[in-house]
Amino acid sequence: MRIISTLLSLLVASAGFPATAQDDLEIIGRPVDGKMGFQPAATGLSANLQSLDYGILIVITLITVFVVGLLGYSIVRFNRRANPTPASFTHNTRLEVAWTVIPVFILLGIAVFSLPELFRQQEIPEGDVNIKVTGYQWYWGYEYTDHGFEFDSNMIGAPATLDTDLRAADADVRPYVLDEAMEAKLADAGYSKGEFLLATDTAVVVPVNKVVVMTVTGGDVIHSWTIPAFGVKQDGVPGRIAQLWFKPTQEGIYFGQCSELCGKDHAYMPITVKVVSEEAYEGWLKDAADEYAGIKKPAEYEVASK
Repeated sequence: MRIISTLLSLLVASAGFPATAQDDLEIIGRPVDGKMGFQPAATGLSANLQSLDYGILIVITLITVFVVGLLGYSIVRFNRRANPTPASFTHNTRLEVAWTVIPVFILLGIAVFSLPELFRQQEIPEGDVNIKVTGYQWYWGYEYTDHGFEFDSNMIGAPATLDTDLRAADADVRPYVLDEAMEAKLADAGYSKGEFLLATDTAVVVPVNKVVVMTVTGGDVIHSWTIPAFGVKQDGVPGRIAQLWFKPTQEGIYFGQCSELCGKDHAYMPITVKVVSEEAYEGWLKDAADEYAGIKKPAEYEVASK
């Protein structure tokens, strides 16, 4: 009898779970303790930006080595012992022309490679998937405008994700505190404690190798939608519409966080994006449309989408 009761409880609880996509996705885009550098590039935009950064780093390193070398030479060659009688001249026209013209050409060289990347981000292509993103204090709202449904996304462990009617163990979870109860809640959602403060109860789901266009705005204050592995970041400003785009090239789970200080819980509004196969995406779309269609936000949060 106890087994039957348990199975019935699980069935009831599962009815409240959000629509899911692939369950075997690798977690790729997340920060790693003790590591340096970029997250693995998951879009062409990100790969190009990382290459640009590495190239500029080489230029900066060479300039730094050159300047430090000159400084060292000057210290040795022109100290009081080696040069007791200093020269009295104050100008050297050729030298002044050189240290003006050479930096100009260096900056022009950097511009030649950096401006195309800037234009590539700002020229928004036609999207295969179109999503409207609205930042709120302190969660994200997503609307799949091509399919007529929307949902909210909260950090796992935030008060909005605790519901003892759906999960009795939520009674032991303390909001924003990583303990055994929080670890169990993350595990039930398919995450580990390493994804604490990163994972959300509902993820954005997009298909691999398709152009995704995000229309970003804010519902109260300025927020910023960011996925480092995609190489995208865009402020969401109340009353204004901005756009970003990306084309993910690898299936997996990617994380980001609000990157604009937006209030006391700014640190607790992460972003989760699942990049799945096209077949899995179509299946998720059907389930999500059935689950979320007709859910409408309060009027005070509605923001014009055009």
